[in-house]
Amino acid sequence: MRPRHEVAHVLQAHWPAVERHPQINSWQLRTLAAILRCRTQAMGGHVDACSDCGQVRVSYNSCRNRHCPKCQGRKREQWIQARQAELLPVPYFHVVFTLPDTLNQLALQQPKLVYDTLFEAAWQTLLAFATDTKHLGARPGMVAVLHTWGQTLSLHPHLHCIVPGGGLSESGRWKGARGKGRYLFPVKAMSQVYRAKYVQVLKEKLPTVEKELLKALFGKQWVVYAKRPFSGPGHVVEYLGRYTHKIAISNHRIKEVDAQSLTFTYRDYRQGAKRLEMKLEGMEFIRRFALHILPRGFVRIRHYGILSGTAKGYSIPVIREQLPEEKRRKAEVRQLREYNPLECPCCKKETMVTLQVLAKRGPPQGMRTQRPYQEFE
Repeated sequence: MRPRHEVAHVLQAHWPAVERHPQINSWQLRTLAAILRCRTQAMGGHVDACSDCGQVRVSYNSCRNRHCPKCQGRKREQWIQARQAELLPVPYFHVVFTLPDTLNQLALQQPKLVYDTLFEAAWQTLLAFATDTKHLGARPGMVAVLHTWGQTLSLHPHLHCIVPGGGLSESGRWKGARGKGRYLFPVKAMSQVYRAKYVQVLKEKLPTVEKELLKALFGKQWVVYAKRPFSGPGHVVEYLGRYTHKIAISNHRIKEVDAQSLTFTYRDYRQGAKRLEMKLEGMEFIRRFALHILPRGFVRIRHYGILSGTAKGYSIPVIREQLPEEKRRKAEVRQLREYNPLECPCCKKETMVTLQVLAKRGPPQGMRTQRPYQEFE
């Protein structure tokens, strides 16, 4: 169901102020402008009709921006389809690496530096434990996804990581995690190593880092959280769908919008994930949303170790070959259905044909539309 209110509506109500806002840079402004125009007449589009039942549909083009609440569905499905072919019939763990708020000011000033360091420190931490024979003694793999937000759009950088429960030894043999895949590594020890790794990498990347900041970082308790293993590869896919192409806030969370403010829902995890509502002045909401627009060209989904682009072509077939046939069958997952632009929304036949390509002026006056904001890519 299409939401009543959208981030684009808030932007439209405050756009002159957005363009003048001193804390919104040119790259953020460009991204916000794309979200504002997405699937509107400003983007152009096309008119389709069903050759069987005559149903007419006007579709406006998508902005395809990775921060847009309306453009992630198809990208998410395509990415998951590609990852399904790489799933291993082994336990998977969900590990979260969080940065303390002590780094928030530096993240605002140099986001790429802070977030690149987060990725590197998380992988070095996992690698240190996995290659230690006391814990595993094998090379692991990791898929890491950066999120920068909290539930109220505050700055809260953290990595959601999927980690297979085991790794490849130097001889090329698969070694499973301890306890038959029910346990990965001790999180308290990981937290301490993660803090040390982050500070070490930060000092290498930023030699001028202030000593006061380093002291404050060591004075904080850093958090690494490892959830229990997924019950099967199908649940890994469900996780991927929720996290890989998630943005700071979805349109469905916005409940009310007026000329001055808006209200959105959030979960308070200090109260057992209780659902609450927050009201913000419109420009404050936009300022918070802009905090989570990543630097241009920044890669927010990264693959490491045996799951990296250079290694998985060898490691995945080798691991599958070593596992019993029964376990290989368990790796089968559900098929994901992608949007089919040829399918008629009325009769469900693949009989839609394009009648007219629209410029940036929209459809002819009076034309009946079935779904005016249909995604078109």
